[in-house]
Amino acid sequence: MTDSTTTGTPAPGASESVHEETARQAYEQAASLQDIPLPKVTFTTFAMSIGSSALVQLGEVPDPETGRTVTDLRLAKHSIDVLTMLYEKTKGNLDEAEDRLLNEILYEVRMKFVIKAK
Repeated sequence: MTDSTTTGTPAPGASESVHEETARQAYEQAASLQDIPLPKVTFTTFAMSIGSSALVQLGEVPDPETGRTVTDLRLAKHSIDVLTMLYEKTKGNLDEAEDRLLNEILYEVRMKFVIKAK
Protein backbone atom coordinates (compact mmCIF):
# COMPACT_ATOMS: atom_id res chain seq x y z
CA MET A 1 0.00 0.00 0.00
CA THR A 2 1.31 3.48 -0.84
CA ASP A 3 1.15 6.44 1.47
CA SER A 4 1.49 10.21 1.29
CA THR A 5 5.28 10.03 1.43
CA THR A 6 5.46 8.20 -1.89
CA THR A 7 2.46 9.54 -3.81
CA GLY A 8 1.77 12.97 -2.39
CA THR A 9 -1.80 11.91 -1.58
CA PRO A 10 -3.11 10.85 1.79
CA ALA A 11 -3.10 7.17 2.60
CA PRO A 12 -6.58 5.66 2.92
CA GLY A 13 -7.89 6.38 6.37
CA ALA A 14 -5.61 9.38 6.86
CA SER A 15 -8.09 11.96 5.59
CA GLU A 16 -10.10 9.81 3.18
CA SER A 17 -11.87 6.55 3.82
CA VAL A 18 -10.95 3.50 1.75
CA HIS A 19 -14.33 3.91 0.05
CA GLU A 20 -13.54 7.52 -0.95
CA GLU A 21 -10.06 6.53 -2.14
CA THR A 22 -11.48 3.71 -4.27
CA ALA A 23 -14.04 6.04 -5.81
CA ARG A 24 -11.39 8.70 -6.51
CA GLN A 25 -9.08 6.18 -8.18
CA ALA A 26 -11.90 4.68 -10.26
CA TYR A 27 -12.96 8.16 -11.36
CA GLU A 28 -9.42 9.16 -12.33
CA GLN A 29 -9.00 5.96 -14.35
CA ALA A 30 -12.34 6.40 -16.15
CA ALA A 31 -11.71 10.11 -16.78
CA SER A 32 -8.28 9.42 -18.23
CA LEU A 33 -9.91 7.21 -20.88
CA GLN A 34 -12.15 10.05 -22.07
CA ASP A 35 -11.11 12.42 -24.81
CA ILE A 36 -12.61 15.53 -23.21
CA PRO A 37 -10.95 18.75 -24.40
CA LEU A 38 -11.91 21.00 -21.51
CA PRO A 39 -9.89 23.72 -19.81
CA LYS A 40 -7.98 22.88 -16.65
CA VAL A 41 -10.09 23.49 -13.55
CA THR A 42 -8.80 26.60 -11.81
CA PHE A 43 -10.52 29.16 -9.64
CA THR A 44 -10.85 31.39 -12.70
CA THR A 45 -12.39 28.75 -14.96
CA PHE A 46 -14.73 27.67 -12.14
CA ALA A 47 -15.97 31.22 -11.50
CA MET A 48 -16.34 31.87 -15.23
CA SER A 49 -18.29 28.64 -15.66
CA ILE A 50 -20.81 29.60 -12.99
CA GLY A 51 -21.02 33.13 -14.43
CA SER A 52 -21.62 31.71 -17.91
CA SER A 53 -24.37 29.50 -16.54
CA ALA A 54 -25.99 32.56 -14.98
CA LEU A 55 -25.87 34.37 -18.34
CA VAL A 56 -27.56 31.41 -20.03
CA GLN A 57 -30.19 31.32 -17.28
CA LEU A 58 -30.75 35.05 -17.68
CA GLY A 59 -31.41 34.53 -21.39
CA GLU A 60 -28.40 36.67 -22.33
CA VAL A 61 -26.73 33.94 -24.37
CA PRO A 62 -28.08 30.77 -25.98
CA ASP A 63 -27.78 27.48 -24.15
CA PRO A 64 -24.71 25.82 -25.70
CA GLU A 65 -26.43 22.41 -25.79
CA THR A 66 -29.77 23.45 -27.32
CA GLY A 67 -28.92 26.72 -29.04
CA ARG A 68 -32.10 28.18 -27.55
CA THR A 69 -32.33 31.30 -25.41
CA VAL A 70 -34.51 30.80 -22.34
CA THR A 71 -34.83 32.92 -19.20
CA ASP A 72 -35.08 31.20 -15.82
CA LEU A 73 -34.70 33.80 -13.07
CA ARG A 74 -34.97 31.20 -10.33
CA LEU A 75 -31.93 29.31 -11.62
CA ALA A 76 -30.09 32.55 -12.38
CA LYS A 77 -30.61 33.70 -8.79
CA HIS A 78 -29.24 30.38 -7.56
CA SER A 79 -26.11 30.75 -9.71
CA ILE A 80 -25.63 34.32 -8.47
CA ASP A 81 -26.07 33.11 -4.89
CA VAL A 82 -23.40 30.43 -5.49
CA LEU A 83 -21.01 33.08 -6.82
CA THR A 84 -21.79 35.28 -3.81
CA MET A 85 -21.11 32.42 -1.40
CA LEU A 86 -17.86 31.67 -3.24
CA TYR A 87 -16.83 35.31 -2.92
CA GLU A 88 -17.65 35.42 0.79
CA LYS A 89 -15.88 32.14 1.56
CA THR A 90 -12.74 33.06 -0.37
CA LYS A 91 -12.48 36.70 0.74
CA GLY A 92 -8.87 37.46 1.64
CA ASN A 93 -7.60 34.26 -0.03
CA LEU A 94 -7.76 35.31 -3.68
CA ASP A 95 -5.02 36.97 -5.62
CA GLU A 96 -5.76 40.39 -7.09
CA ALA A 97 -6.73 39.08 -10.53
CA GLU A 98 -9.08 36.42 -9.10
CA ASP A 99 -10.72 38.94 -6.78
CA ARG A 100 -11.23 41.44 -9.61
CA LEU A 101 -12.62 38.75 -11.94
CA LEU A 102 -15.12 37.47 -9.38
CA ASN A 103 -16.26 41.02 -8.57
CA GLU A 104 -16.71 41.78 -12.28
CA ILE A 105 -18.69 38.59 -12.87
CA LEU A 106 -20.91 39.31 -9.86
CA TYR A 107 -21.52 42.90 -10.94
CA GLU A 108 -22.45 41.85 -14.49
CA VAL A 109 -24.85 39.05 -13.57
CA ARG A 110 -26.45 40.99 -10.70
CA MET A 111 -27.17 43.98 -12.94
CA LYS A 112 -28.53 41.80 -15.72
CA PHE A 113 -30.72 40.04 -13.15
CA VAL A 114 -32.11 43.38 -11.92
CA ILE A 115 -32.97 44.38 -15.50
CA LYS A 116 -34.64 41.03 -16.25
CA ALA A 117 -36.56 40.98 -12.95
CA LYS A 118 -38.34 44.32 -13.67
